[in-house]
Amino acid sequence: MVPRHSRRAVTAGQTVPWRAVLGELVGTALLVGIGLSVVIVDFATHGPLHGVLGSGPRRALTGFLFGTVGALVAVSPVGKLSGAHLNPAVTLAFRLRRTIGPGLALAYVAAQVVGAVLGSSLLLAWGPWGRSVHFGATLPGASYGAWWALAGEVATTFALVALLLTFVGTERLRRFTPALFPALYAVMVFFEAPVSGTSTNPARSIGPAVVSGAWHGWWVYWVGPALGCVAAVGLLRLPGLRRLEVDVARVYHFAEGEVGRLESTAELATGPGRHHDVAPRRLRRPSW
Repeated sequence: MVPRHSRRAVTAGQTVPWRAVLGELVGTALLVGIGLSVVIVDFATHGPLHGVLGSGPRRALTGFLFGTVGALVAVSPVGKLSGAHLNPAVTLAFRLRRTIGPGLALAYVAAQVVGAVLGSSLLLAWGPWGRSVHFGATLPGASYGAWWALAGEVATTFALVALLLTFVGTERLRRFTPALFPALYAVMVFFEAPVSGTSTNPARSIGPAVVSGAWHGWWVYWVGPALGCVAAVGLLRLPGLRRLEVDVARVYHFAEGEVGRLESTAELATGPGRHHDVAPRRLRRPSW
């Protein structure tokens, strides 16, 4: 039986698994490049859906398809390599739950930002369609302003992180975690997109901002997701919810029967039970 306080994330002396970091970069680039292409096609001035669907149905469709892209990346080989965080807010959540070490968490966030910029660069191929919607950049709604947009980002990121950790922390739901994203984003984008654009992801926002130069209210998309994430993790620490034990820093590709935190970052890169830079060790959840 291993006490809770002895179960640790990555220790400082361990080697960062660069294959996993590269997987996170590629996965985020795919999410942003493909996901924001959906945004451009659905909302570009004179685009194929302009005048065909109303704004509300287009928002719901866009959110569903964007969430589907995230789900497909999560279940892909790239997602298996890195754990498919694809979002600094998700990495922060796993860090707050101590299932990923600080060094690897920082490397993941850097990879997510670089991947988002690279993925957004591909959006330049959309030309006038892309420029008409700032290549999918998130901006505070003109009728709401930055503070309402901040509140919207806090609320939507809270919902994302709380549900994600609930699925990952519940053994029966854990395998279905990627299926959460299409429906969740369809609902969130339908209701909240006019307020902030429904980012929930600082990397997803910074990529098209770099490409388009649309930086208005950029701080909202870092502060809002961070606050929403912290609030969600705090909620799940309340009595009665602590049983949701998040043991691994993964969205999908869990080992069969896995119940303990994976201590070594090597297992993110190579899978449980295999060797990378250091010998991985699986720790069991205490029975009390």
